[in-house]
Amino acid sequence: MENEIQKNNGHVDIVPLIKNSLSRVREDMRDNPYITEALQVLLVEGYRSAIGLFWNAVVDDLRNKITFRSLSLFNKEMKLSVKSYEDFQNNVNDDQLIEGAYKIGVIGWEASKLLKHSKETRHFFSGHPRSSNPTPLKVYSFIEDCLKYVINEEYPSQIIDIDDYIKTMDSSDYDRNEIAIENGIGDLPEIYKNELTHRLFTIYINKASSSTLVSNIELVAPILWKSITKPIKIDVIRRVDAVYVKSDSIATDKAFQFAILVKGTTYLTQGARKYKVGPLVTCLGKHLDQWTIEDGCVVALKPYAAVIPEEFTDAYVSAITHTYVGSVGSSLQFSRTDFYANQAAVIIPKMFQVFNDRLASAFVKCLKESTTLRLRINSPSKMRRLRSLGIIVKEKISDMFPDKEIIDLLIDEKAEKDFRRKLPKA
Repeated sequence: MENEIQKNNGHVDIVPLIKNSLSRVREDMRDNPYITEALQVLLVEGYRSAIGLFWNAVVDDLRNKITFRSLSLFNKEMKLSVKSYEDFQNNVNDDQLIEGAYKIGVIGWEASKLLKHSKETRHFFSGHPRSSNPTPLKVYSFIEDCLKYVINEEYPSQIIDIDDYIKTMDSSDYDRNEIAIENGIGDLPEIYKNELTHRLFTIYINKASSSTLVSNIELVAPILWKSITKPIKIDVIRRVDAVYVKSDSIATDKAFQFAILVKGTTYLTQGARKYKVGPLVTCLGKHLDQWTIEDGCVVALKPYAAVIPEEFTDAYVSAITHTYVGSVGSSLQFSRTDFYANQAAVIIPKMFQVFNDRLASAFVKCLKESTTLRLRINSPSKMRRLRSLGIIVKEKISDMFPDKEIIDLLIDEKAEKDFRRKLPKA
């Protein structure tokens, strides 16, 4: 660095270097009066003044960028009430300006740290006239940081106003283009994403919300969900508990539907899971071979397949296993003899795909304890259907699974007799 600084008549000349750095400044800052004046005083070695003037340019640029990005968000983050440029001058100190700029995404973490150091440099040399004179190298380093982290940087993207955005979502003018949605909400700071997600949940479960708004939430919420942090996801989904305890069936159904919509059922509390899963498992178990009911129950259970409460595990696995295997019979309407709920039959293998050792143990228990199942698999077609479930289970169990042998016998067509010997007689 020192070798790059030219000497002229015994004095260090940093002006050419500063001018070279300024050549990279965005167009709208090249005629900034603070920068123009700073260059003038540098020509006469007015280093203190140059530091103060460049810092003023930084402050001016940060104020304008914050205003462009979102004053309302800055105020929320910093608990201030800035409405104009003049309010910055009167009510916001440099530390608040830097911190607020970082929190709303105008500058990055590294910039926020180095700017706080630059602020101290400015206060020491420009704010205290009795301090030692800054060296040219110190001035150059200071100005380089100001240029690199603020003045050379383009304006950030604007942040949507949540109130206005939701109003637009409730109209036919809303742009349902997913790229536009991602651009609109993807750059939101965490505090805004948190607020928007909670508000979408509140609106979604409100029976007074328009169908247009609900439809647009169903499009936006999954996109927003991908960009929010786990703590926000937990906070939002756990609001389901506060809804279902009020016994408003419409709001409750919508609350659970929101969790399904954003694929957030894993964040449901045990209480919420029991509330939803228990009745469905009971209903499915009681309505074997009633295909319409089986279809409806399985469709409703699918989103919770990975979060079945422990106390319902055995009944759940037994119910979906019996539903998938189905029954053998005859029909005047159909030529088939192999009967099962058609829609459920497509879904249940996907539900088996999330099995672990505990669910696999429930499957083995069902094989051993269900007289109905053992009778039905006397039919080759039903045995084949059961075997297809066994193949999935085999892929999901661990090496330490205790009932591996019976699963291996089930999926081996040549070992069918040995498999049946493992089961109690029907």
